[in-house]
Amino acid sequence: MVIRQKSKSRKFLGARRWGAGNIKNRRGSGSRGGVGRAGKKHKFTRIVKYEKERLHHRGFVPYGKVKAGIVNLDYVSTAAEGKGEISLKGLKVLGGGSISRPINVSASGFSKKAAEKIEKAGGKAIKL
Repeated sequence: MVIRQKSKSRKFLGARRWGAGNIKNRRGSGSRGGVGRAGKKHKFTRIVKYEKERLHHRGFVPYGKVKAGIVNLDYVSTAAEGKGEISLKGLKVLGGGSISRPINVSASGFSKKAAEKIEKAGGKAIKL
């Protein structure tokens, strides 16, 4: 009668690692270069190439601060199609593009060039 043995692959399931020597070695995430976004040491070349936003951070970010979204004049002219006014709460209007007809635009902010173009077309730039 042949003695059946468990396969070696069953032995390494769970917390053990292949080719690690002792059972305690290579068990934690520290010896594997961190898990997820942790541990920059072993992944530095990947971070430099693909995830540059993870580098060179200084200081803190205020908890409640919300940065205004950005919209160009092209979007304003197409969004206000057939209307004389448009409200863009939480958005800042920039001067990219052109506006051909008078539109009253109310937004959280305007660049100088955007306000000039809106008033030149006969509309009003109203800051909320």
